[in-house]
Amino acid sequence: MSTAAPDPAPSIGRLFVTISLPLAAGAALNQLNRAVTAVIAPVLADAFALSASDLGLMGAVLFAAYALAQLPVGAALDRYGPRRVQAALMLVIAAGAAVFATSPGLAQLLAGRVLLGIGISAALMAQLKATRQWFPPGRIATVAGWTVALSSLGGILATVPAEWAASTLGWRGVFLAVAVLALLAAAWIWAQVPDVPKASRSTGGLAAELATVGRILRHPVFIRMVPTVILLSVLNFTWQGLWLGPWLRDVAGLDGPGRAQVLLVYALGFTAGSFLSGIVQARLVAAGAHPLAMIVACTFGTIALSLGFAFDVGLPLWLGWSLWPFLASVGPVGYTLVSARFPGSETGRVSTAINAVMLAVVFAEQQGIGIILDLWPRTAVGGWDKRGYAAALIISAAFQVIGLAWLALRREARAAPALRDGAP
Repeated sequence: MSTAAPDPAPSIGRLFVTISLPLAAGAALNQLNRAVTAVIAPVLADAFALSASDLGLMGAVLFAAYALAQLPVGAALDRYGPRRVQAALMLVIAAGAAVFATSPGLAQLLAGRVLLGIGISAALMAQLKATRQWFPPGRIATVAGWTVALSSLGGILATVPAEWAASTLGWRGVFLAVAVLALLAAAWIWAQVPDVPKASRSTGGLAAELATVGRILRHPVFIRMVPTVILLSVLNFTWQGLWLGPWLRDVAGLDGPGRAQVLLVYALGFTAGSFLSGIVQARLVAAGAHPLAMIVACTFGTIALSLGFAFDVGLPLWLGWSLWPFLASVGPVGYTLVSARFPGSETGRVSTAINAVMLAVVFAEQQGIGIILDLWPRTAVGGWDKRGYAAALIISAAFQVIGLAWLALRREARAAPALRDGAP
């Protein structure tokens, strides 16, 4: 069992293998549990006679639990470190997957999703916390991108491999396999990831924690940047996590294997974007570009794609649904820009504060899309009307436009002290 800090000057490669890889394995289960629903959603809708609103609720409760867990998880990360928190939460994932796999109806499906939401709640934040703790400042954005790219392999497993596994083992068998993987990840994290030194841990009671989070939420940089940053991640969580599978069935007319193939392309696009985003960000800033330039450009790109899908401009599925996640994957770069303004002992709470806001929006959007789809009668084959999906995409693009306008109008935030690591 490794509980001591790494040696004083380990190589980046050794740090990555020792710290980033085990945490990425845990975070991959985050991606897997969020994305696999898109593959099995049509099957669950038929098996349990779920409406679009029911399906939206099933997707959304995971994110509600995920969001509500952010405050205690952020405090725990800053006090106990990624090793202890993430290993414990892997056990919660195992329990949630087992509950979901044995569900006889909607109520237990929801209970399983709640446990899964709690279990995956520290995945990205634990990675960012560990990266900020152990890696040099100049490598943080790059390493963060690498770790998110590795984590996105879970999203790849949730596509063609999950479709094959579901056809072979059934959807229940898939979730029993997830439970086993979570137990293995817990053992790996506990055995290999070092503890955070005591000097770097936060102290104080609940009142102090709440005061710190309140100060973070009121910070002018947080208020200005977070809307634009989170809406990129919201796109991935909402569509890859649930509604892309039904969209591919009802709008594109694809069967199960066809949907899984497009979801695979989506996951590969997200992986490539996550891997490159930190590298591109570092090079743009080094070349003198504004730190928010990449995030703003990618936001414009996702707006254009949303409208292209809504108005059916004939964009090839493989191109549109690989470019969309490629652009939206830069969201975590924004997390690092915001967290750079705060002391290292608070980065867990900064990241989880951003995540909590983002997940609350995901909850509203996943449920909202279900409500929108139910405004039109079901189709003859049991799907949902194309016009409902188009309306949802247009509304999503409108919110991104509002986020960019807010970012531009809050220019007075420049009066605040400059962020470290190149943030505005």
